[in-house]
Amino acid sequence: MRTVGASWPGAAELWVDVDGTDVRALAYVDLVGTPEPGDTVVLNTTAQAMKLGTGGLAHVVAIPDRLPPDRPPAPGHLVKARYTPLQATVLGVDEQDSQWHATLRDADDLFGMPVVTADLHSALPAVLAGLDRSARVVYVMTDGGALPLWFSRTVATLREAGWLAATVTVGQAFGGDLEAVTLHSGLLAARHVLGADIAVVTQGPGNLGTGTRWGFSGVACGEAVNAAVVLGGRPVASLRISSADARERHHGVSHHSLTAYGKVAMAPADVVVPELAGDFGTKVNQQVQRLGGRHQLITVPTDGLDGALRQVPVRLSTMGRGIDDDPEYFLAAAAAGQHAGDLLLHDG
Repeated sequence: MRTVGASWPGAAELWVDVDGTDVRALAYVDLVGTPEPGDTVVLNTTAQAMKLGTGGLAHVVAIPDRLPPDRPPAPGHLVKARYTPLQATVLGVDEQDSQWHATLRDADDLFGMPVVTADLHSALPAVLAGLDRSARVVYVMTDGGALPLWFSRTVATLREAGWLAATVTVGQAFGGDLEAVTLHSGLLAARHVLGADIAVVTQGPGNLGTGTRWGFSGVACGEAVNAAVVLGGRPVASLRISSADARERHHGVSHHSLTAYGKVAMAPADVVVPELAGDFGTKVNQQVQRLGGRHQLITVPTDGLDGALRQVPVRLSTMGRGIDDDPEYFLAAAAAGQHAGDLLLHDG
């Protein structure tokens, strides 16, 4: 290893000399230890070989000459990234060894807490832009994308800036302030343990799609709506909208949103439709009517949201496009955040 670059909670970036070529890599320090210049490291280069758009980083599998010490015995028996070489044992907020087990043992009500659901991880900061900073917002990360929350510099920066109160990782995802077995127990933990006013549910970085109707990780948005309703929450569905995506299935309202909310979500949600001008706005309004039979369509004005988005303390980017390249994507997410905040004020 040649040099260590930026670091943030749970992760360190480094440059590794591989046969005379500098390779950018990432180490999850809680799993493999903290790399130092001169270390020999074992890398997984799958992301670079496949030219993946999210990160494109090699990952440190081990620092063989300086392995981290064995962890001392500690409570917690949840194993995440199960049966992989880097499986992690964590203390689940909902398990018997947790101080919160009694709180969550019989908990089954979110008491109307707004739960914003979104397809892509890149929607998270935009949703927050639409919210008043006084709201206590907890991010619940599902396992459709990256499993370690540490991969997300966006989350680290939002936490540091005070835009996010806390995080919960559910399913096979790990690295949050709290770990939970399921999305259901994760939402309950956000409400009853972390005191969330609003929860935002998205996958981690690294959306997976196949160009088929059902083969994409964002289908979980529909399941998140179902979970929120079952638990007595108020689901707020953020639409994936784009005016810049050249693929017809993602132009206007993405088929991801139409399938997840129109087919998978069996319970009603507030589907937030940003108020957009011109032919593109007309197209969006026509497409979203397919969701009106089951859900309540909520039109939200976008006045002032562009300015709010430009105050976000992280770089806004989706599929390599920034706010000036594809403003409607970010406006749609911010509108969902604004509606969730309005619900909070109304209920309060």
